[in-house]
Amino acid sequence: MKIAVTSASGQLGASIVKQLIKEIGKENVIGIARTPEKASHLGVEIRKGDYNDRQQFEQALKGVDAVLLVSGMDEPQKRIEQHRNVIAAAQTNGVRKIVYTSIVGDETKSAFAPIVKTNRQTEEDVRESGLQWAIGRNGIYIEPDLEYLDQYIKAGEIRNCAGEGKCSYTSRGELGYAYAKMLLSDRHNGQTYNLVGQPITQGELAALINQVYKTDLVYHSVSVEDYETERKDELGEFMGTIIAGIYEGIAIGSNDVFSDYEKAAGRVHKAPLEMIQEIKNA
Repeated sequence: MKIAVTSASGQLGASIVKQLIKEIGKENVIGIARTPEKASHLGVEIRKGDYNDRQQFEQALKGVDAVLLVSGMDEPQKRIEQHRNVIAAAQTNGVRKIVYTSIVGDETKSAFAPIVKTNRQTEEDVRESGLQWAIGRNGIYIEPDLEYLDQYIKAGEIRNCAGEGKCSYTSRGELGYAYAKMLLSDRHNGQTYNLVGQPITQGELAALINQVYKTDLVYHSVSVEDYETERKDELGEFMGTIIAGIYEGIAIGSNDVFSDYEKAAGRVHKAPLEMIQEIKNA
């Protein structure tokens, strides 16, 4: 069985590739990347595939039995057609199964809603593809908060607009494990899973980081408007709006959802403390 993973040069794609290697061996795993050289370190066959170029995917998916479609990172209006390029190429190549990495979240109430809405459209496209399918709705990765730790320490705080909202954090490692299982077992076919962990507040996140990293962070909640302005000033209009929208979604409960992780992975999701400790020690 040959399984291909798109966006293999990205961190989530690479995590899935690594887990598949453990499960079925590197000779049965194909990575697809817009820039193949960036995925060469994975030690598997790498094929070129740009979401904007259907013909590249017509070639990239030859001889493939199942494909993992990692959701694109482009602007919302472009992503639906980009994903459709992969789905269409899978259909014409006789790919048997497609698994899509979607996301949890609300489709209408935050600045992040346009991203969620495009993912929901791709979910529908996958379901109507005529292929066997499974869909995971990813929670928010915990890694970026830890990658941003030096800035948090410099400021002495975690600052955003999530308030007392809870976020069911996951990690790329946990997602890689679950997606490998979803690709390899037909019992997941036709299922849509919330791939999330235990919900925690930002204050609880700060306390866990303090416990593991021996820091002294506090959580400071600000208004959505103020936080969006700060993020736009630092990251630009598009990314600033997206980041603010993510935390706005946490504030209104969009990321405090029931977890299907154990159904997908066959084991319980790791607790936030365990994820933070593992990432620190990696």
